[in-house]
Amino acid sequence: MKRVEVFVGIGSNIDKEKNIVSAVSALQTAFGALRVSPIYQSAAVGFVGDDFYNLVVSFRSSEPPFAVADKLRSIELAHGRTVKGNHFSSRTLDLDPLLYGSLVIDEGPLQLPHSQLTSYAFILKPLADLAGAYKHPRLGQSYNSLYRRLAGALQPVHQVKEGLIKDLPCGTGTCRRAMPLSQHPFKGAD
Repeated sequence: MKRVEVFVGIGSNIDKEKNIVSAVSALQTAFGALRVSPIYQSAAVGFVGDDFYNLVVSFRSSEPPFAVADKLRSIELAHGRTVKGNHFSSRTLDLDPLLYGSLVIDEGPLQLPHSQLTSYAFILKPLADLAGAYKHPRLGQSYNSLYRRLAGALQPVHQVKEGLIKDLPCGTGTCRRAMPLSQHPFKGAD
């Protein structure tokens, strides 16, 4: 299978600084070099709880989508993620596969693009930071355009100050902050 760019949403509202840093490190170990969006803070949706930190990372992979999803689930479980019947609850770590190149999948628990990708600013804003010019495989609209439409829908997200999460392993050269599409090694959508 050819290598494609994979985008993963990361969220946490329990020990969020520790879990976000650890998750990025675990993703680097599992998948190699990452591009990392800024981190955003947003209110819990669907329940009363502490605010979440959310971000999106991308990496190149030739692993099948279900194998990537299995690795993400293993990382979640290693971070104390519990499986509850209620989707709307606090969590140590949430890793959601958002995109796998331009592949469209709707098989059981794996839906690509992610079924809620265009519903929440806390997913769409960090994705637009990394892949704003890319087009949604089903809708044909850029992520920048989709975010601009959603931004006015009373879903505030606030960028976390860079210094707040000092240990994010991006200083090693294997993890890069969001940059203009023309400057990064994964130019263009798959």
